Amino acid sequence: MHMTKATPKKISGKIESAQRPPIVVVMGHVDHGKTTLLDYIRKANIAAREAGGITQATAAYEIVHGGRKITFIDTPGHEAFTAMRSRGAQAADLAILVVAADEGVKPQTKEAIKIIEESKTPFIVALNKIDKTGGNIDKARNDLMAAGVLLEGYGGNVSYHGISAKTGEGVGELLDLILLAADLENLRYDPAAGATGFVLEAKRDPKRGIEASVIVKDGILHRGDLIATKTAHGKVKILENFLGRIAQDLEPSSPAIVIGFETIPNVGEEFTAGDATKAPAVNGEDSIGASPVRRFAKPKANALNLILKAGDAGSLEALSTVLHGVDRKGGKELNLIEGSVGDITDGDVRHAQATQAAIIGFKNRVEKGAKVLADAQEITVITSDIVYDLADAVEEFFTGTRGPAAAGELEVLALFNQEKLEKQLVGGRVGNGTFRGKASFDIVRGPLGTAPLGQGKVIGLRERKDEITSAEAGREIGALIDAPVAVQVGDHLVIRK
Repeated sequence: MHMTKATPKKISGKIESAQRPPIVVVMGHVDHGKTTLLDYIRKANIAAREAGGITQATAAYEIVHGGRKITFIDTPGHEAFTAMRSRGAQAADLAILVVAADEGVKPQTKEAIKIIEESKTPFIVALNKIDKTGGNIDKARNDLMAAGVLLEGYGGNVSYHGISAKTGEGVGELLDLILLAADLENLRYDPAAGATGFVLEAKRDPKRGIEASVIVKDGILHRGDLIATKTAHGKVKILENFLGRIAQDLEPSSPAIVIGFETIPNVGEEFTAGDATKAPAVNGEDSIGASPVRRFAKPKANALNLILKAGDAGSLEALSTVLHGVDRKGGKELNLIEGSVGDITDGDVRHAQATQAAIIGFKNRVEKGAKVLADAQEITVITSDIVYDLADAVEEFFTGTRGPAAAGELEVLALFNQEKLEKQLVGGRVGNGTFRGKASFDIVRGPLGTAPLGQGKVIGLRERKDEITSAEAGREIGALIDAPVAVQVGDHLVIRK
């Protein structure tokens, strides 16, 4: 495949600006096909040997269509990620608004339209699921018109195209529309300028240090450059492209991973790079996106004192958003003691003990020492990788409706047979109450209080060679169980009263 590349020219001793590939954000209501569309575009336009490397790298990737590059930014779909989607639109040159033909405009569609309009981002509508029975393009068009989106041929100038993200029908023509819109925008960059762009994601890797996923919008980013945002700075020690491969420099509109920040930058911040870059002034506070979170705030007797932990900066922001939503439902005051990125450690548990706080974790893990200490000190730790489940679990905890207390709890100590999920044989110790045969149980991975992974059923119990019907606290038994997931050592099987 031939790829065209704009080569800067010198005019009167100066370097002329060069054409820049478009940066595109895909937005829309949850379940309308945004992720399916992105997956289809990626697989159809990136060599199979390379596509597998994308998931380990940035929150954006490049494709080649018609010999030209296009960069796509992925944005989370849940309502908790509103701020992230908003900044995604601001960082992008163009947007695709995905609307399912069988459902039309939904609440997150309206939110996406508002974000696109406020950021003044040019956009194209993709009417998805045209292959599905019940799809009604006319209804979807009418819904869009009612929402203020004036389509071409209906009194407006917003381009649209019917597609099937599942089969790929119409996707090639949609990409053609993107390139046409990019030409109209006349996107350019200065090859001689220091690099500028946006932080898409940031996290602390235990082996590599702070990783920041960024996207370059102007200039060229070089390995060795000084780099800074409003809240963080450092030096580009390692520079990787969107496939996770080492690069010496990257041009716009390239997604990249930068290793070298001394502190974690905030998602959505603009960065500058080059010799003239200066470290930001320190103001004594950290922040999650645009929402400041005080560290080591004093606990309040009648408030819900919380320590927030998340796997990356974007997830930390989403967690904060979820908790504020729960606060409105529960009618209580939230007192955020601390918010940080990383796994939950014994230091977090000690801090929770000293401040009488609960620990809320999202997309991270609880270290072994922290788990032992939390259990011993009866510190509540609620974690989940699914924001929906976490929101429900946190709301239950806040409102005191966490559900019936445990009638019996078995900590899994050994795995004997897991060939079939419906007949798993495990060994464990009864920690609390009485663990009964034929009972239903919640599968809790992490400290007790964590949102359950699912619900299983006890088929039978054994103690040594004897079949038993129940076992009290302290006894070690074998259990044959039917569960929706493969149980792991350290899991708790909790029977509710």
